[in-house]
Amino acid sequence: MSIHKEIKKVTTHTLLKMKAAGEKIAMITAYDFSFAKIFDQAGIDVILVGDSASNVMAGHQTTLPITLDQMIYHAQSVVRGIDRCLVVVDMPFGSYQSNSEIALASAIKIMKETGGHSVKLEGGAEAIDSVKKIVSAGIPVMGHLGLTPQSIYKFGTYTVRAKEETEADKLKKDALLLQEAGCFALVLEKIPAALAKEVSESLSIPTIGIGAGGNCDGQVLVMHDMLGINTEFKPRFLRKYLDLFEQITGAVQHYVKDVKGRYFPNEGEQY
Repeated sequence: MSIHKEIKKVTTHTLLKMKAAGEKIAMITAYDFSFAKIFDQAGIDVILVGDSASNVMAGHQTTLPITLDQMIYHAQSVVRGIDRCLVVVDMPFGSYQSNSEIALASAIKIMKETGGHSVKLEGGAEAIDSVKKIVSAGIPVMGHLGLTPQSIYKFGTYTVRAKEETEADKLKKDALLLQEAGCFALVLEKIPAALAKEVSESLSIPTIGIGAGGNCDGQVLVMHDMLGINTEFKPRFLRKYLDLFEQITGAVQHYVKDVKGRYFPNEGEQY
């Protein structure tokens, strides 16, 4: 009789326990089956199916063009690759901003069609009705404050947010509002480290930082950035763990050379 080892799944509750225990949360983006499978087996806690797919998968300048159905396609692919980590799916621009009814319909569609575990949406006070509506339907919501890329045309730039006192105060209030509305976690993007520390300490739910210093309860990076597939994007907060651009380029050039030089396939590589 084979004993099947029980896989301990990461849930929203797990993340709350990790924060309480002081254990950091590791989150990464993924958009397809193959990478999701690798990340899940490598021990990542959370996979974010990011609307950054708009940039890194589809080649758009901003996250705005990606549609709900495209996000669902990416999330379905990711969910098929995982056994244990928590999957968070970004709600794309336009799928929740107009009113809470539309937001709920979008979130339900994501959950029903992807098998994902939760959704993420951007914004504070202005998104509270949508958050409450989605949470009351039993769907876990991760919030997102600071630099909110879907609002890029409002900001006009991707620089650090909440350096001024008014914006910092609003962010602190928004964080508490999102917690009260039922968010299970919050992404804090590109805000001063001291502010992120203060916000993280004021909340009972975990914060996940990106460019927000080391005192958040977890960190998230876009896979294409941390694996060095992207070469153009070099913000201060990014640590490149690999240079896949170089390695892949070298491998493909080698393959081209082998094909053209008749070194591939050799006799052992044919039937």
